[in-house]
Amino acid sequence: MHCSLRCKFLLLFILISTIALSSAFVLREFIMRDFSLYLDGESQDHVQRVVALIEGGYDYNDGWQRDRLATDLAWALQLGIEVHLFDVDGRPVLDSEQAVSALTPLMRKRVLDSSGYDPRAVKSIPVPYPLYLRDKEIGRLDARTLDRVKEGYFVRSSDRVLLISVTILGLVSIIAGIIASRKLTRPILELVDASVDIAEGNLSRRVKNSGNDEIGRLSASFNSMAHHLDAQEKLRRTLLSNAAHELRTPLAIISGELEGMLDGVLPTDRNALQSVHDEARRLTAILDGVDELSRAEASVLTLQKENFVLKPYLATITSRFERIFADKYADIVLVCPDDLRVNADPDRLSQVIINLISNSSKAITLNGQVTITASSAHDTVCIEVTDNGCGIPEKDLEYIFERFYKGKNGGLGVGLAIVHELVAIHGGTVSVESSVGSGTSFRVILP
Repeated sequence: MHCSLRCKFLLLFILISTIALSSAFVLREFIMRDFSLYLDGESQDHVQRVVALIEGGYDYNDGWQRDRLATDLAWALQLGIEVHLFDVDGRPVLDSEQAVSALTPLMRKRVLDSSGYDPRAVKSIPVPYPLYLRDKEIGRLDARTLDRVKEGYFVRSSDRVLLISVTILGLVSIIAGIIASRKLTRPILELVDASVDIAEGNLSRRVKNSGNDEIGRLSASFNSMAHHLDAQEKLRRTLLSNAAHELRTPLAIISGELEGMLDGVLPTDRNALQSVHDEARRLTAILDGVDELSRAEASVLTLQKENFVLKPYLATITSRFERIFADKYADIVLVCPDDLRVNADPDRLSQVIINLISNSSKAITLNGQVTITASSAHDTVCIEVTDNGCGIPEKDLEYIFERFYKGKNGGLGVGLAIVHELVAIHGGTVSVESSVGSGTSFRVILP
């Protein structure tokens, strides 16, 4: 039989409440058992006191005196003990009923009111107690315990209170279980519904944050996941638009120039073929970028790590940009200790550095500067590429390492995504700090 999560929580609450309330009855049984043992012990004490009293009266009166025994047996009734007294030969001497009859009317009424004595209502079995005086048997006392009226009232009253309390607490527990099960399952059911919406393509669906507990953190994680999925979907759509735009331009140029050559409008000389060739190379470069990103994200790049000195390696890379910086009257500065070494794949690391320097060279203006700084700390190597260019808007910082996210400088938006993936497969991290108009600093940390 299908049972919802809310039903399961409710059944769990009812089970726990039943176990907790049942413990009250178990505890009552233990208390009643000990209480019964206490009453039995007290009755035995009363009997022994009556035995001692009668033995003392026999000694004091030099035999059985019915008129004096009547008072002692009346006192025994007030202790809850009915007495039948026999002499040493087994002949009846006096019993409690006879003793009460021998009392004055006022005394009889008081004794009967306090003891509730009714000879016909006493159901306990008489227990014989031999009587001795100076190690000589003088008779026998048969004692029966009267019904404990007060104790019985106490037991019935406590049972009634226990039953009412358990009933009320049981109802409260069920109501609390219903409320708690609804409160606990509401965010979970909302998460289920939201996940169905996400699966159906509604990436704008979010859930309410229900607090700082585990479910609250799950809700926050779900919203974060949905936000990133939504961002990825927007980037995917941007990719389709950007890729179509980037691919359409070289294809249109190639197609137009070839049609012109076929129609005889354009010459088929070296310059014309070179133009077609340049556009084909541009198209190839775009496709290579997409392919390189896909291979980097799939982590299929095979690293061939080497331990090498970093300064001459970086100097070789920066030398490739000297012409570009010279055209902008800009400076490229390298700051690196002579003996600093790094364990990395030289080819893949060069892709990272070249991408970062290339981006910085596009960001700076005339007389700008790009600084490459390398240092080591705590078993890591840090490489920073800092420029004093235009900077990156704060709204773009969260997305610049995403696939196909284009900044204002154009491009297909795969360069920094490749940087992120290549650094990640080295076991490192890449971060960025930027301020519009003040410049940007990319920091790569490698183990």
